[in-house]
Amino acid sequence: MSEKLKIVLACDTFAPDINGAARFAERLAAGLAKRGHEVHIIAAAFDETFGTRKEKHDGAELIVHRLRSHRVPNHKSLRWVEPWGLTSRVEKILREIQPDALHVQSHLLVGRFAIRAARRAGVKTLATNHIMPENLIKYSFLPKFMHKWAMNFIWRDAGRILSRMDAVTTPTRRAADLLERATGLTGVMAISCGIEASKFANSTPTQNKEPNLLFLGRLDDEKRIHILLQAVASLSEYPNIHVELVGDGGERENLERLAKSLGISQRVSFTGHITDAELPLAYERATVFVMPSIAELQSIATMEAMASGRPVIAANAMALPHLVHDGDNGYLFEPDNVDDLASKIKLVLDADEQELERLSQNSLHLIQSHDINRTLDIFENLYRGIGGGYETIDNDPGYLLPIGKLSEALTSALASWREESLALRKRAEELSADARGRISEASEELREQLEELKEEVIEQIEELKDAVKKQAKRLRRRDKDR
Repeated sequence: MSEKLKIVLACDTFAPDINGAARFAERLAAGLAKRGHEVHIIAAAFDETFGTRKEKHDGAELIVHRLRSHRVPNHKSLRWVEPWGLTSRVEKILREIQPDALHVQSHLLVGRFAIRAARRAGVKTLATNHIMPENLIKYSFLPKFMHKWAMNFIWRDAGRILSRMDAVTTPTRRAADLLERATGLTGVMAISCGIEASKFANSTPTQNKEPNLLFLGRLDDEKRIHILLQAVASLSEYPNIHVELVGDGGERENLERLAKSLGISQRVSFTGHITDAELPLAYERATVFVMPSIAELQSIATMEAMASGRPVIAANAMALPHLVHDGDNGYLFEPDNVDDLASKIKLVLDADEQELERLSQNSLHLIQSHDINRTLDIFENLYRGIGGGYETIDNDPGYLLPIGKLSEALTSALASWREESLALRKRAEELSADARGRISEASEELREQLEELKEEVIEQIEELKDAVKKQAKRLRRRDKDR
């Protein structure tokens, strides 16, 4: 079916926010727009400006309806939208657009009011759940003894809201099972967030002579980055380990103090946020990607590391074992266990070139099941109301089988894929550089034109001043003559 769709994504968090939900929404929207569909985003404004405008995200132009918002207390980046009159505002947007479907990315605030508006406007509704209460409760003002009650309340609330949807998805089967158990929902579809793996292709082999441990994501409590720093500090026999932390969040200052107190601050880099162009390079220079988080429903950053051909060490928690197959493309460690994490880091640091290559090849092999084009195909069908019960290839039984070492045929196929992907990435970078060069030339030309215009305006103003002076003199003479 080739008819173009009108889709609205309602997001509590969206670019420039850096988190899994925001990045999924951005890439889904951009992928749909590149297929010729009209895509609208309803999301919080990230500054004092709000309203409808065109924005470019992931290489695609999107129509973004920014809502007046305020920073969430106790959190560096999240913002909350003013709820007063929000249903009516969103309903007005939906009636003007007349979309084929509304796709909400959470049930919390924007999604909740958008669902109400969609029911009033008679619009088909879908939801993808990216929420785990553990990710939110730390930043509430509730005392600790109320946390368990609050998390149960959030799950019950999710079930009440999401039960009204025409379809509900979440990124992995483990996440779908959790959502069904916690909310009483049924028929939740496991659809991978997907990834355009060619963007991260590189020809740099994984090395451990100058080990660089990478974490990329929010520097928040549930990510358990302090466990990584403590594990590195315990590996005193490896004084050349470097840790690169890419991202920002509420725990950054605490982590900086911890690194200093552990005596490893000189070996830990807090990079902050980086551009899309810098992102593949961060993975490329890594020896291993480490994800200590206890609350991942998938982890786009882990998938990006795998697409870069890097081994991954991750906590054996929530959906991470779906991506990290212990002993195949990396290792799993007991959550919050510093010694266990240190032992798994040691395995990578002591591995020879052949073992590092095996881990890397297996990461590339596993990531093939998370092709974003399959994700886009499924959501297009759901928006059109075609079928149901969809799942991505990573939910096939064979995906979780042990790999060991890839066969020669698979190794050869991966080498070809890597070569073709690298060529695509280089071509994209050349086009991007060419575009930036043209923009720079155009900007320089525009500056010159503006400078010329400025000079012309100044000349005209001076001429006008002279004319005004002459006219004033004539008027004064006329007055004297009278």
